This record gives sequence, C-alpha cells and structure tokens, in this order.
Amino acid sequence: AINLAFACSLREGEILGLTWDNVHISDELIATDGAYVYVDKELMRCSKQALETLSEKDVIKIFKPLMTNTTTRVVLKKPKTDSSIRKVAFILRKWKDAQGELKAFLGDEYEDNNLVVPQTNGRPCEGRILLKEFKALREEAGLPNVVFHSLRHSSTTYKLKLNHGDLKATQGDTGHAEIDMITKIYAHILD
Repeated sequence: AINLAFACSLREGEILGLTWDNVHISDELIATDGAYVYVDKELMRCSKQALETLSEKDVIKIFKPLMTNTTTRVVLKKPKTDSSIRKVAFILRKWKDAQGELKAFLGDEYEDNNLVVPQTNGRPCEGRILLKEFKALREEAGLPNVVFHSLRHSSTTYKLKLNHGDLKATQGDTGHAEIDMITKIYAHILD
C-alpha cells in the first residue's frame, strides 16, 4: 500500500479498491516498459441509507458484512470524478506471487475478492486497518508523525521535480480533477 501511494500517487480508497484484473504486469509488458495499473474504482464505507437513496449508483460491489445489524456497508465503487480514472505504471509481481501462496495455504478460508490489498483472509481492508498498520510501521521506524495521505503529496512533489514542473503530466499521473489543485498545493515546488 505504501509503494502504491508513493510510486503511483494513489489515494487510500484507490489502493484498497484495486483489483488484480486492473494490474497489467506480464513479462511482455515489462520487457517493453508497458506495465501499468488501471485505476477505475475505490473502496469505501457507505451508509445503507445513502446506498438506497442513490439506488446504488456507481456501486460495483457491496461486500457481505460480518454482522447483519450494521447501518453501513463496505462497497467497491466508481471514483467520484472521471479524472480519477487513469493508468499508472508499476510492478506488483512479487506481491501477487506472495498473495497466491497465501491463498493456496488458506484454501477455502480465503475469501477471494480479487483485491490487490486485502486483509490476510481476503476480505476488504478498510482504511482504518491500513492507517493502524501505517502508524505502527512509522513509529517502529522512528519516522515523523505524518498521515498516510502524505505519501501521495510526496509522490506528487517528486513527480513535479523529476518532470521539471510539467503540470499536465503530473495531473495525469495523480488523477487531480483540476490543474489548479496542483498549482495551489505545490506552488513552492514550481518556484
């Protein structure tokens, strides 16, 4: 998740909603420098009332809750803006192999939802779990107290430095709907 946030400028929900069918990492694509990840959905928790009101608009999948009396559901849905749908390059082969070994080991106990970043048992990994693990890793490494989204900001900053301030290229990678968002937040880099 950290690699995806930094290298690909993905948002938390995009990372947790990423499915293997959108990860294109074949030998041929890697050899031609054409490997990529297609970002077209995100994972989030929604109230049942909101889902009913919106008639499940843009909802791809509603995950079965662990407890039936909850007022919310974890869903896989289309991102809120079309500019959030994008291709980003990245290699995830070792992660996929490790996940395959875990699936084989757990057998029927693994709930395969085709997610790239699930919990150990295959169920969707919500943001609160990711943030808890990120906090523990950050504290163990003695790193500053930053939020997970800071990785996306760092990624955008480095991309602007590497491409010498090419706003359009950076916007395409990060999925920002408005180029003004980049210029306002990252003006210090452009200066």
